[in-house]
Amino acid sequence: MVIKMERQNKTEYAVKLLTEKYALLLRLPARSDFTSEEVCFIKQKLGPWPRALESAGLKEPPKISAKEKSRIKRERSRKNRKLKKLSDIPNNPAETIEAPLKDMEEQK
Repeated sequence: MVIKMERQNKTEYAVKLLTEKYALLLRLPARSDFTSEEVCFIKQKLGPWPRALESAGLKEPPKISAKEKSRIKRERSRKNRKLKKLSDIPNNPAETIEAPLKDMEEQK
């Protein structure tokens, strides 16, 4: 028997499944504590398991989001590439021309 539920009620039901299991086990519920159908339902409504636990208020969300970590890493990489590129350029362009000329004169 399939019961039609509104989207909000389904999300609340998924949260209820997690919180009831938490109260029963007195620890964070693992996927293995639920049937495969329940796990599928919870993940469908609340996202990946860690995010589902956060949505249910059972786990604290990370201080810095993954998106923010990725942005910081990209900026750091860009800065490092620029620094490397700048360090590869000689300080005095005349030195790059004069050095091979001096070597050639010394060989004569």
